[in-house]
Amino acid sequence: MQQPLYILTESTQRTSGLDARRSNVAAGRAVASAVRTTLGPRGMDKMLVDSSGEVVVTNDGATILKEMDIEHPAAQMLVEVAESQEAEVGDGTTTAAVLAGELLARAEDLLDDDVHATAVVEGYHEALRLALDAVDGMLIEGDVDRDVLLTVAESAMTGKGTGDIATHVLAEIVVDAVLQVADDDRHVDRDDIRVFTRTGASAAATELVRGVVFETEPANDNMPRTVEDASVAVLDLKLDVRSGEVDTEYTITSVEQLDAALSAEDAERRAIAESLADAGVDVVFCSKKISDPVAAHLADAGILAFSNVKKSDARAFARATGARRLGTLDGMESSDLGSAASVRVEKQSGDDVVFVEGSDASRTVTLYVRGSTDHVVDETERAIDDALGVTVAAYADGDVVPGAGAVEIAIADRLRAGANAVTGRKALAVEAFADAVDAIPRTLAENAGLDPIDALVDLRARHDRDGVAGIVIDGPSVEITDPTDEHVVDPAAVKREALESATEAATMILRIDDVIAAN
Repeated sequence: MQQPLYILTESTQRTSGLDARRSNVAAGRAVASAVRTTLGPRGMDKMLVDSSGEVVVTNDGATILKEMDIEHPAAQMLVEVAESQEAEVGDGTTTAAVLAGELLARAEDLLDDDVHATAVVEGYHEALRLALDAVDGMLIEGDVDRDVLLTVAESAMTGKGTGDIATHVLAEIVVDAVLQVADDDRHVDRDDIRVFTRTGASAAATELVRGVVFETEPANDNMPRTVEDASVAVLDLKLDVRSGEVDTEYTITSVEQLDAALSAEDAERRAIAESLADAGVDVVFCSKKISDPVAAHLADAGILAFSNVKKSDARAFARATGARRLGTLDGMESSDLGSAASVRVEKQSGDDVVFVEGSDASRTVTLYVRGSTDHVVDETERAIDDALGVTVAAYADGDVVPGAGAVEIAIADRLRAGANAVTGRKALAVEAFADAVDAIPRTLAENAGLDPIDALVDLRARHDRDGVAGIVIDGPSVEITDPTDEHVVDPAAVKREALESATEAATMILRIDDVIAAN
């Protein structure tokens, strides 16, 4: 008798066929369920406690999924969907996760009805094409100007925790930041928009600084703490006596020789300060060490200097002031220097905070976020990050669509109408995709306190009559109406990315029929 051949270790766990798909679908649905109740302006918060006891309270989908300790590989794929959504467009993570979970749930029903996974996957891809067409059909005509960007930013922050500062005020700050750093081709480098947070004041103290804010102290206590109309040098070199590239020993046999050596070193250090002063430098940002003697000479020359600044900060200083990053002082010219309207060091809660304010043409800005507690600051920062993401996406893409679930209603309607033209069992997958998309407005309605079924019926009727319908929440009132009339709009790029990433994750999971896990 032939002996059995073992290719896996005894500790390996293997799940295959329908059991594997059920396990993966269940994991995906669990992830979607975890964030579903946070969707919309009236979404609920989640309290996350890590192993060290640190508490995070938020309704931001990306933060929730990142903080959750998820081990199941299929569930981890949905977390990656949210991370991808956050990286690409900055918002829509909850929508993407909920949609992916619903696509898996609807697919499970089809698999139970003996529809092959391949047919479901092909049907979902056909449905995605129709859904993207529906998004294009919902584009709002007109230029995406500042007023539209304000609407987009405020919509993204509605329902987020922002302390005692109104969302429309934060929206003004966010839009001003984006427009400040945008180039003529409407391109925005997110690295040019920095966020600096600090407790000790109310959230209403949050402001936009046209320049850089960072926490450090001057290289010498005797340096000036405020410099107006400053010439700025950004250096990538060590400011001290130069050392040779080879080990060299000097023999000193007298006090006179020692004094001469010390005098030579001091003269070299003094020359460093003098060369900077002669070039008209008022402020120095150095990414490497400034020795204490050199710092003392710089202070004597009235120069404000900062030592060992981060490379990222050095880049920001150069962008904010127009300075060139120099690796040597030889041949330094006035054109190598930048300019700042002011550089000041303020003492806040016992720490030095530096404000480098450039001109109106500064290409780097900082959102200085304040709050009375760490929780308020963290939530305000997350709200700002979402607003920045959608504002940049809307400005760069130039397309916006109605929010409040209106696009999802239009997509579902388009899919059900287009399913008739799809042949075979793929048509069932297209209809299942439509049902999955309906979960977004249904969840918005449920979180707003409406009956989800009645709300869905009313949304479809209003859409059939007027071509657009959403669940608009304004304070205590909830109304099914045209979201654009109430200034509730979203970037089209967010909707497209959510559809594509959710479909990709769901179809990838559905293709898996064998899970082999090492113990």
